Amino acid sequence: MNQYAGPAPEARLHAFRDDALGDHDATALADLLRRGERSAAQLTDAAIERIQAVNPALNGLALDTFETARRSADQRLRDGGEFAGVPSLIKDNIDVAGLPTGHGARAVRPRNAAKDSHFARQYLDQGFVLLGKTRLPDFGFSATTEYAGAPATRNPWAPGYSSGASSGGSAALVAAGAVPIAHGNDGGGSIRIPAACCGLVGLKPTRGRLVKSEASRSLPIDIIAEGVLTRSVRDTANFFAAAEQYYRNPKLPPIGRVEGPGRRRLRVGLVVDSITGSPTCPQTRAVVEDAGHLLAGLGHRVEEAPVPLERRFIDDFVLYYGFMAFMVSTFGRALFGPGFDPRQLDGLTRGLSRYYRRKLWKTPAVLYQLKRTWQAYARSFQQYDVVLSPVLAHTTPPLGYLSPNVDFEVLIDRLIKYVSFTPANNASGSPALSLPLGESREGLPIGVQFSALQGDEKTLLELAFELEQARPWRRIQN
Repeated sequence: MNQYAGPAPEARLHAFRDDALGDHDATALADLLRRGERSAAQLTDAAIERIQAVNPALNGLALDTFETARRSADQRLRDGGEFAGVPSLIKDNIDVAGLPTGHGARAVRPRNAAKDSHFARQYLDQGFVLLGKTRLPDFGFSATTEYAGAPATRNPWAPGYSSGASSGGSAALVAAGAVPIAHGNDGGGSIRIPAACCGLVGLKPTRGRLVKSEASRSLPIDIIAEGVLTRSVRDTANFFAAAEQYYRNPKLPPIGRVEGPGRRRLRVGLVVDSITGSPTCPQTRAVVEDAGHLLAGLGHRVEEAPVPLERRFIDDFVLYYGFMAFMVSTFGRALFGPGFDPRQLDGLTRGLSRYYRRKLWKTPAVLYQLKRTWQAYARSFQQYDVVLSPVLAHTTPPLGYLSPNVDFEVLIDRLIKYVSFTPANNASGSPALSLPLGESREGLPIGVQFSALQGDEKTLLELAFELEQARPWRRIQN
């Protein structure tokens, strides 16, 4: 047992059963619907029953829209779209018309949104039947979906452990089989981290690949990317292919329809330890190195690569998170409405805000340095097509280890040492993908990250298809 392990894991918790959903992914379900072998109403009812079966234990759902979903399911199928009639969920920091948006925080008094947000329109354009909104930690600042005074979202592989964050609710419910695909967004690893913790595919796309959310448009440096959490590479690939039919950024090369492995053999740079100075835990290191051996066996050239960023990047990125927490704390009523109560902010948000206040004079330099991150990052890809690394520096921790109730100085140190690989892609705007290529001694998934140059999601997806075929993911129900 390593230093981050908790008690012996309880039995896995999942909702897979012999019903209309079966063990199909979203692509297979959409095909069954098109061929008339399933109805949207059947899938909706099955997904609702599954959510009701596992959510009391997992606590991944912020609110449900079950009755609306039942009434609209067949119409959603008739309206069309890549995933027309397939049940799904949206994270509770995106506005959907008529639904409250809570941002995971007790400090916010949710108000019903007057209209769909820009990204919600792009997401729902794919024909999903929306069953509700999923949990995130307060404002998405943490790497675990835990709260100061409420039950945590649990990992279905081992309910005593973290589901990751900030898209932890979506990850828990997809991994448990309640729905085949759900929305997530990523401002420092918030798609890739829960994907790694819960054994899923999680792609953080290039900056500007999808329609920007209102939050990302307001930031001096846009670090937030929208995406999905899935159980199959093809679901992720098909989602992005369909998203381009709604909106394609003319400044980026198109991803197109990626349907399988690429033929090109890649130059892969292997990075095992981060710039924090804290070594990657032995179990995670072994999984990443094994992934390198697997790639070499498939004909790719793999060699150790230097870390592309300097140590000061950590301090810059933490200060930027502090800036966002400061904005929430100081201007919460303007951002979230008159019901905002700063006294209800959790310890992490308050601690980040205090941290920023002490160092706010550094803001101009930090913004300048973070904006230049893409240049240092791009230099790595003069020699490599893809960089292979851990998603997280150690295995999934038990609930409580990253709780917002932990003293801030201890907690921020733990977060820095844990989340040491993912933020570079947010600052640089580059794409990165988490794949579930290993497991810990406690039986929890371990994710491996593949990063590429801005605009090159196609290479990541082709490589993901190849790895999925070479080493199929573990299945929670087996």
